[in-house]
Amino acid sequence: MPVPLSLTGRLVRLEPLAPHHASGISEAAAGNRDDFAFTPVPHGVDEALEYVAQALSGHAAGTSLAFAIIAVASGRILGSTRFTRFDYWQGPLVWPLVHGLPPGDALMAVPDAAEIGNTWLSPEARGTGINLESKMLLLQHAFETWRVRRITFRADVRNHRSRLAIERLGATSDGVRRAHSRGLDGEVRSTAFYSILEDEWPTVRATIEGQFSALPVRNRLIDA
Repeated sequence: MPVPLSLTGRLVRLEPLAPHHASGISEAAAGNRDDFAFTPVPHGVDEALEYVAQALSGHAAGTSLAFAIIAVASGRILGSTRFTRFDYWQGPLVWPLVHGLPPGDALMAVPDAAEIGNTWLSPEARGTGINLESKMLLLQHAFETWRVRRITFRADVRNHRSRLAIERLGATSDGVRRAHSRGLDGEVRSTAFYSILEDEWPTVRATIEGQFSALPVRNRLIDA
């Protein structure tokens, strides 16, 4: 299963989510709950502790790897994101074994495909480059360290802000699964799916780097 590790960029550091992050997660999630209409976000310290506990359980089960999003300059927690839905096509976590390939060590297995999701940011961190660099760090690790074949994104079709952010990365639309699941508001939701393939990564990386370099570094969350 993927090993927890920190990923650091110019503006943001992604740290594997841990109990000591709960207070900062709670602070980042404070405010207008309408800002978090489409993504599960904890409300208060108790929910933040449960949020972290569930994330740790997901990693122990080999199904996800969650991070706290932290501003490098200020040390403030600004939100969370994660790898999830790991897909293994060969190796020790696949049965039957692929002919001609050694079984390997299950504890060291890395996925052939994965999803990036459950991303949320405090409202004041939006539009600052924090989300863009967070995605860059995750994608770079997935494609250049794990050597995945595909990264998937998904969003409630009504979540136009999230869909636009995914599309700006250069991800390709894989269509909409209608009446896919129940949304946080209790309504049946349709889900838009996107993906980036390994041979598309160099182009996507150049796109993200261009967008990032064009952003003004103006937010005190970054400068502080």
